[in-house]
Amino acid sequence: MFESILYPIISVGGLALLFGVILGFSAKKFAVESDPKVDRIINVLPGANCGGCGYPGCTVFAERVVQGVASYRGCPPGGPSAAAEIAKQMGVDAAPASRKVAFIMCNGSNDNIKRNYIYDGPKSCVSASQLATGGNKTCAYSCIGLESCKNACPFGAIKMVDSIAVVIPEKCSACGKCVNVCPKKLIEIIPEKNAVRVLCNSRDKARAVKESCRAGCIGCTLCQKICKEGAITVSDNIAHIDYDKCTLCMECINKCPSKAIKLFR
Repeated sequence: MFESILYPIISVGGLALLFGVILGFSAKKFAVESDPKVDRIINVLPGANCGGCGYPGCTVFAERVVQGVASYRGCPPGGPSAAAEIAKQMGVDAAPASRKVAFIMCNGSNDNIKRNYIYDGPKSCVSASQLATGGNKTCAYSCIGLESCKNACPFGAIKMVDSIAVVIPEKCSACGKCVNVCPKKLIEIIPEKNAVRVLCNSRDKARAVKESCRAGCIGCTLCQKICKEGAITVSDNIAHIDYDKCTLCMECINKCPSKAIKLFR
């Protein structure tokens, strides 16, 4: 009885040992040596695996950098400090880079915007945007405010204030996930130093803007005329800022009749 149990155990154990030896030999025989630079770059990265670099995770990004496919600046959460260290590991000179953040081009808060109706559907900006009116706010370009961008942010860098999304700069990694989920295309990634910004994305004419939102850009061209540096142009009924020319003189902010231009510091 005992022997009938012992022999199968020994046989199975022997096979397991044999297969272990074979697997160990195979692992050494066919192992692909990794470039030590990959491991060093991985150690530099924040390890968020957020996908902001355009790759599935930090390891793949590090491999692509070493292969010369991805830029050493490709990790948004890491910012300039990570870029400088990655460049050092790759033996290249790192050009100065500005920290970037997400910016939401809307100031359609409860006090500024009008509403078509009370929305009582799924808490999703995409769902609400598919309604005939594009949402419950009268401005078709306004932030819907149903937290899709907030929920998509892996860093907790977006909060809701009076029915619009607001970025928390110190938490933002510029990973771009919020950009991808916004159905109104209101979010862009910009250098944080671009402090003078237009909080509007409406292409409507002045009368329509005034009827729906008192904080929207009305395309009056006053900011364009007042800017001595020629840093502002108005096209498609909205002001655009050339940050290479902007000197932060604040004249546009002081003169904007709808207060659609603000300073972010």
